[in-house]
Amino acid sequence: MLRTPAHDTRLRILEWLKDPVAHFPHRRHTDLVADGVCAEAVAEKPGVHRSVARTHLTLLADLGMLRAERVRRRTYYRRDEARIAEVARLFEKGR
Repeated sequence: MLRTPAHDTRLRILEWLKDPVAHFPHRRHTDLVADGVCAEAVAEKPGVHRSVARTHLTLLADLGMLRAERVRRRTYYRRDEARIAEVARLFEKGR
């Protein structure tokens, strides 16, 4: 699924969320590592509409690569390192 035309964007999102403090420094009202990053912040980074970012984030969350947590009106996303490692191993095995 990561080999679709938009895979580059999803891979960049995963990379940004690896170090959210470095990539989203203007989002200091939450703990970016513990709580995650909202779709709005992810959308601002590459300059895409929030719904586009949400689509990418939802797909990554559905794959289990991101953890999503709803806090009031926003959903915050952070990496699931165990699942990412598992998926990487599957790709290495050629499955």
